[in-house]
Amino acid sequence: MKIVRNRKPLPLIEGVKITDVAAEGKSIARVDEMVVFIPYGAPGDIIDLKLDKKKKNYGEGHIEKMLTPSPIRIEPFCEHFGICGGCKWQHLPYDFQLKCKQEQVVDALERIAKIELPDINPILGSNNTQEYRNKLEYTFSNKSWLTYEQMKSEQEFTNRNAVGFHIPGAFDKVLDINKCWLQDNLSNELRLFIRDFALEKGYSFYDLRNQCGLLRTMMVRISSIGEVMLIVVFGEDCPESIKNVMEAVKAKFSRITSLLYVVNLKANDTIGDQEIITYSGRDYIEEEMEGLTFRIGPKSFYQTNSLQAYELYKVARRMANLTGNEFVYDLYTGTGTIANFVARQCKQVIGIEYVPEAIEDAKLNSKVNHIDNTLFYAGDMKDVLTKEFIQQHGAPDVMIVDPPRAGMHEDVVKVILEAKPKRIVYVSCNPATQARDLAMLDVCYKVIEIQPVDMFPHTHHVENVVALDLRH
Repeated sequence: MKIVRNRKPLPLIEGVKITDVAAEGKSIARVDEMVVFIPYGAPGDIIDLKLDKKKKNYGEGHIEKMLTPSPIRIEPFCEHFGICGGCKWQHLPYDFQLKCKQEQVVDALERIAKIELPDINPILGSNNTQEYRNKLEYTFSNKSWLTYEQMKSEQEFTNRNAVGFHIPGAFDKVLDINKCWLQDNLSNELRLFIRDFALEKGYSFYDLRNQCGLLRTMMVRISSIGEVMLIVVFGEDCPESIKNVMEAVKAKFSRITSLLYVVNLKANDTIGDQEIITYSGRDYIEEEMEGLTFRIGPKSFYQTNSLQAYELYKVARRMANLTGNEFVYDLYTGTGTIANFVARQCKQVIGIEYVPEAIEDAKLNSKVNHIDNTLFYAGDMKDVLTKEFIQQHGAPDVMIVDPPRAGMHEDVVKVILEAKPKRIVYVSCNPATQARDLAMLDVCYKVIEIQPVDMFPHTHHVENVVALDLRH
């Protein structure tokens, strides 16, 4: 016997003022003693607030009705704002976004690290706040997301095929995107052409629940020098249909320098373990940075904001304070971008990375650029970076670390403390885990400089670079 509990509907609270910006891109309002987190709000908004979830000390809700918009609120430029789940700060001026990100870094380091800190440098904003991404992935679905207005219209939607982005909280629903402002408009042209061609031919879009359908996902990469990679992922092995799609794209878009496809019959969308087939052009594109060439394959990681990545790496290199004689370790090196970027200013660089394919890319990038003072090793950081490894290769003068969002493993921090490099440059995409790691490093290291960098305008994400010196 199943007991059904009738939950009391949560109230509508009228005339609430939004006071601040919170984590994950949400805003804050205070109702009596309760803090409520609200998406798409701006400090100064007066709203009618509908509670969606209520706990003892906090709640979650949404704007039921806008009574008085905040004086800082601006009109979002994207027609999909508030639905697709991305670019959650489009309604906030860019200067204000930067202010919020600066405060986010300050708050994380002061509240979590609880160590002596210098004044934090003003955040470096991005010159491009639209079309700044070099990589976007889209999903095909036969179950498009219907907006509130569409559902209210009582119109019958027989064609639910869509290509766009997953709706947050609804894994099997995809919002059909008309125009996305995150990448060069060629990305929109490619997506819409493939969508319309498939509809015309009657090709099936992927059914995310039943895991069947011809067109599954697509990825567009566009480098800062204009090279273009398109990867179309098919969910069924239908050679004739696949050829028709790829040939139509090739004939239409002469700008594509790398046209690839994948037949992915697995349950998940990842293509890291799949065969990538080159239909035409090269199997990579090239990116350039300060005279260096970086080859980017379909599985390669590269910072998704090319121009701002250059600014980020310049900060890291400046903080490393290299004179040409230093022995540098680059932990979490990825495809060796930072390692190769600093190689000309130091004696030698050793890069360590978990993903073997990334290490092969790193070696290739050194070879392409005629860099002969780099060594790269693949493996789990805590297993590779050991006392024996350091004894074998020599103690570093400088360590550059750029870990994933989870930060560094405690064992890695211990080895760093034992290795005692004179300087550490810590690049982070998550100031909270960075702050935790800085607290562990504080026993031997003093923070001497902090530089936030905005890589992702209109989102709450922020990169932060910290320089630490060994205490004497």
